[in-house]
Amino acid sequence: MSDRRSHFANARVAHSSLRGHVEAERFTDGTWMRVTKPVADLLAAPGSAGPDRQVIWGEPFHVLEIHEGLAFGRCGLNGHAGYLSEQALGEADTPTHRVKVRQTLGFSRPDFKDPQPVGLSIASRLRVTGETGRFLETTDGMFIPKAHLAPLDTPESDPVAVAERLVGTPYLWGGNSHLGLDCSGLVQVGMQACDHACPGDSDQQLAQLGPLLPEGTEACRGDLMFWKGHVAWVAGPDMLLHANAYHMAVAYEPLKEAITRIIDQGDGSVIGHIRPLE
Repeated sequence: MSDRRSHFANARVAHSSLRGHVEAERFTDGTWMRVTKPVADLLAAPGSAGPDRQVIWGEPFHVLEIHEGLAFGRCGLNGHAGYLSEQALGEADTPTHRVKVRQTLGFSRPDFKDPQPVGLSIASRLRVTGETGRFLETTDGMFIPKAHLAPLDTPESDPVAVAERLVGTPYLWGGNSHLGLDCSGLVQVGMQACDHACPGDSDQQLAQLGPLLPEGTEACRGDLMFWKGHVAWVAGPDMLLHANAYHMAVAYEPLKEAITRIIDQGDGSVIGHIRPLE
């Protein structure tokens, strides 16, 4: 059975690559667009009560159809399929920079006193067209503090250092921004900043980000530890960094204490330990 999170089809439309494999009213190559809202909910189905995942400014989105105000498609960065509000999308563009800090502001002019800046999350993507003083200008007509952006062609080397910029961010199921994150969202932020592909959910990350390490392997910074429905970065000797509902935030927690706590609360033992960047 196909995983709906990556299945590039619904009851009406399917991607051309699925012709002969699925039934659909029509097949199409689709159209590339991009997210033009600071944060938007990606729904599993029309009318869903909450997000399956979230997308942020500048993310590419491969649209197969727009129907009754919703665009069905798949995220270009993590391959997650679902529905976005048509109003959250604009014309495709080629980004040159990403937001490298926890959050930044997009001003309508190169002036910190602009009264209504747009808040942008870490990992938002923008196309820079010029420079004015301490600001970089983008194709969206925003002026971003130069110190808050990094070129996409200079990826980071330590995903945990990226994740650490989000300590204290509230826990949010399906969250992918500085406004709220879940465990797999925190992993995505670090991996994508290092220019490594990363799927959306923890079970997919366990299956796709690297082979399992032998039981008893010493945990090192940059490793990922998995439980059923949960994932955490290893930040150092006997220390995790994870977005979790116990702290309701992105927080550090001693590894041994976390293992005991998670068992005691009925969520089982560690099911996987991987080293994703090797």
